Amino acid sequence: MDSYRTILKPTAPILFKERKSKFFGYCFPVNDEEQVKQYIASLKNEYPTANHVCYAWQIGTTKKTYRANDDGEPNNSAGMPIYGQLQSYDVTNTLVAVVRIFGGTKLGVGGLITAYKETAKIALEQAQIITKIIKQQFKIEFEYAEMDVVMRIVKKHQLEIISQDLHLKCSMVIAVKKSDFRRTLNLFKTQHKLKIKTDQ
Repeated sequence: MDSYRTILKPTAPILFKERKSKFFGYCFPVNDEEQVKQYIASLKNEYPTANHVCYAWQIGTTKKTYRANDDGEPNNSAGMPIYGQLQSYDVTNTLVAVVRIFGGTKLGVGGLITAYKETAKIALEQAQIITKIIKQQFKIEFEYAEMDVVMRIVKKHQLEIISQDLHLKCSMVIAVKKSDFRRTLNLFKTQHKLKIKTDQ
């Protein structure tokens, strides 16, 4: 897989009402659990009278991790319905949170599942979903005399240069699509005067 879907930026809150209970839905782009904690803490500060701030997130591109949190609602009545929508929209590096303000009428487990699922769905409908390309980087080190050889390969294959240091001792960091990584490395490996460094 060379790409993944995620959201571009945090969404404005959406409101879903069910028998006087109010459900405010939010989406946030996240890269780690620390960001998740910060967003949830921020929502709890913003809604001090909220009974529950339930959420689900999925993080990762090739290897994905996820968590669903019911925040005091009956087991699997909030977090998992929200997570189900993350799966439906096929997005990762994304947090969906739903703030519930109780309206005095109990909804029952079935009603809660429907309400949290619907709120998450509407929130994700409002989000700007984008596709990102997964890229890997490697570094080439070479003498200045090898500059022409390196640049010829870079231009021929339209490679993306992330950074370069062109002095007597030169180096260049290049990013390529994950599926092209090995093939591109081999283009440079045939040039024996180049030194190649990867994270792998």
